[in-house]
Amino acid sequence: MLPTAQTILVLNCGSSSIKFAVIDPEDQQAMIKGLVEAIDTAECCLHYQFQGNEKKTLPLDNATFQQSMSAILALLKDETLCLKPLAGVGHRIVHGGEYFKQSTLLDKEALEKIRECISLAPLHNPANLLGVEASQQAFPQLPHVGIFDTAFHQTMPPHAYLYAISQTLSHLYHIRRYGFHGTSHQYVSQAAALKLKRSLHDCNFISAHLGNGCSVCAVKGGSSVDTSMGFTPLEGLVMGTRCGDIDASICGFLVGTGDYTVNEVITLLNCHSGLLGLSGYSNDMRTLTRAAQRGHREAALAIDIFCYRLAKYIASYWVSLQSVDALIFTGGIGENASLIRSRVLAQLYFLGYRLDSQANQHHGKKNQGIITEKESPIAIVINTDEETVIASETLAVITRHSWKEKQ
Repeated sequence: MLPTAQTILVLNCGSSSIKFAVIDPEDQQAMIKGLVEAIDTAECCLHYQFQGNEKKTLPLDNATFQQSMSAILALLKDETLCLKPLAGVGHRIVHGGEYFKQSTLLDKEALEKIRECISLAPLHNPANLLGVEASQQAFPQLPHVGIFDTAFHQTMPPHAYLYAISQTLSHLYHIRRYGFHGTSHQYVSQAAALKLKRSLHDCNFISAHLGNGCSVCAVKGGSSVDTSMGFTPLEGLVMGTRCGDIDASICGFLVGTGDYTVNEVITLLNCHSGLLGLSGYSNDMRTLTRAAQRGHREAALAIDIFCYRLAKYIASYWVSLQSVDALIFTGGIGENASLIRSRVLAQLYFLGYRLDSQANQHHGKKNQGIITEKESPIAIVINTDEETVIASETLAVITRHSWKEKQ
């Protein structure tokens, strides 16, 4: 076992933000947690909170990813915070391909395999690797552990993860649905079971993680049985800058016109589509909501399409589960956008969902997160905590590795 005085540093490096936390594994409480957002823009800043004290903000005008990481690491080494010693560092890694079915120590071989998966998650794996490299330089004496978004979805059955293409092709190139946001879907499913005072193994949940990236997951007895993201995080729902489901022939058509290369099409679909592409204005749901209220027609249309696609996916996962104990909304949009939740549930009226407007307006905070009426199927808002899952997984890997070394 690790000394109780030690803690776990969690790094969750996204395409435009970096979440971090130092978590005490004994009580799963965050000693310090924070976020760098809007990287590479004039609005870039570091928000952090130390042991429940007042939140503080440090401007990082136009900071790059590397500069943002440096600011975080400098903060963590600030002696005035009196942080407990670190036992290890846990890293969220988006895509592990078929290499990683569970959390693992990040040695040279593991990092090389993660690099091989960059083409499968071009917005995320490079940022994940930058976070690993920067923290390994800052804390070379510590074990570093990778926790993979794809690992939670390894329980999907073949009829859910296989594409309708040649099986020879699938096996040769490892083409299948991998799924993402695994740590978030795992956490909120466990939290929902606790809130409903039910055994997780007896529960069926539909989890909607809605942020700049969005996915829906059907969770049966604590295991993923289907999810909307696929071979890469591009498939599925409309997202901030990603298109979600699209006819594959469109890619060939754009390349065939001679106006686009393959790489340009991939960049277009990942970085310039979704809410941003539809609205021609912003990828931020908050900005689009305000614009729609002012009469911005494209912003309103983007929201309509976002909600419609989401409602369709949620309804389809009733097929996967047959019965649903709760529909979970999580992620930045899922937790805070009452308008989006109300629009989606209105389209699921035929399944019996009846919104409690007042509870929804307050994000269910006075009702264990539940935002539906008593006679309705349950829809619940749960704040995700991927960092806690990453810390727990990191501790387990470090402990297991230490035990093996003693054998």
